[in-house]
Amino acid sequence: MIFIKKFKKFLGWRTAPKPHITLNDEYYTHLAPFRLPLILTVLIMLIGTIGYMVIDNFTLMNAIYQTGITFTTVGYGEIQPISDMGRIFTITLIIFGFVVFSIAVGIIAEVVKKGEFQRTAKERKMLYEIARLKHHFVVCYHNEFTIQVTKQLRANHIPFVVVDPREDMEEIAKKYHYPYYVTAEAHTEEGILKSHLSSAKGVISLADNVADNIAVIASARLYETEIHRGRKYLIIANAKGYEDETKLLKLGANKVVTATKLMAQRINAMAARPDMENLLQEFLYKKDTPLDMEEAKVSKTSWLALKKIKTARFRDVSNVTIIGIRQKDGKFIPMPKGDTIIMPESKLLLIGTGDGIRHAKKIIRKKTKPEELKFV
Repeated sequence: MIFIKKFKKFLGWRTAPKPHITLNDEYYTHLAPFRLPLILTVLIMLIGTIGYMVIDNFTLMNAIYQTGITFTTVGYGEIQPISDMGRIFTITLIIFGFVVFSIAVGIIAEVVKKGEFQRTAKERKMLYEIARLKHHFVVCYHNEFTIQVTKQLRANHIPFVVVDPREDMEEIAKKYHYPYYVTAEAHTEEGILKSHLSSAKGVISLADNVADNIAVIASARLYETEIHRGRKYLIIANAKGYEDETKLLKLGANKVVTATKLMAQRINAMAARPDMENLLQEFLYKKDTPLDMEEAKVSKTSWLALKKIKTARFRDVSNVTIIGIRQKDGKFIPMPKGDTIIMPESKLLLIGTGDGIRHAKKIIRKKTKPEELKFV
């Protein structure tokens, strides 16, 4: 067993991840009605085989074959002469075969008519697909906010799962192009396990009322503690007013978006600096824009820790500019100068092309100064 594990590791063999809830019990429950015709089929095949061997001295294989073609009424005829007693026995087998076939057809029709088996099979397939996701977002509750948020997530190729208790979630998912969805209450154990929160990057709770958002945040933080997750979930929620925003932040949300406040800020930006607002709209929100903006964390082991910004030379090697630094204590330094010291575990706000930012991140992750910077 140990050898097999080592061999798989050597080959890079990865087993497909399984969901926390597999629905195997429900799946097999729907298959339970098929046990009766299956048992009857095996029993008749056994009786028929023994009968032909006793009555007409058939060999074992000939008896099995004769029973099979007789039971299924395929009409191949007798493979060797059969006595009168054997023919009566054959007629009995044919009648029983027709009865078992009729029972099986009735059971299949009943299962198909109910539709439970198909629904369980679809949900089971969906859960296995969700289990393969990594660093996805669990988007809680479907509404107008969800439609707009998921559009942006899809445009930025960020995987997500929509969780909502509505019974018509399948139709909603098809209409609004949700690739993965779960029909359950988002704050319950069922919703958490089915959405595979253990491998998610974070939670986006967009409930219409603050009580549901509170329940989602509390459940996510509690689950985070139970599984001893080393990295905290990024939890984003919406709120209707300042009081609700304060509550959600105190309860553990990282970011809370208030629709009225956000709209006021955008309108104010448009009125005060319309050109700047248009510029931000152009490269932050427009699809296929050549510019991008991302944060890059400087670890304790990074060669860049405790170095000056000008040492990185990102503009020369990656065509990327550092436009801000967020310190470990949350303090933000906008437009830092070249002599600013980069502290360990701080985050650099980078602006540039997607390829340039990826290159800059590789440089930041290195433990020793890259060779390419020695010649710049």
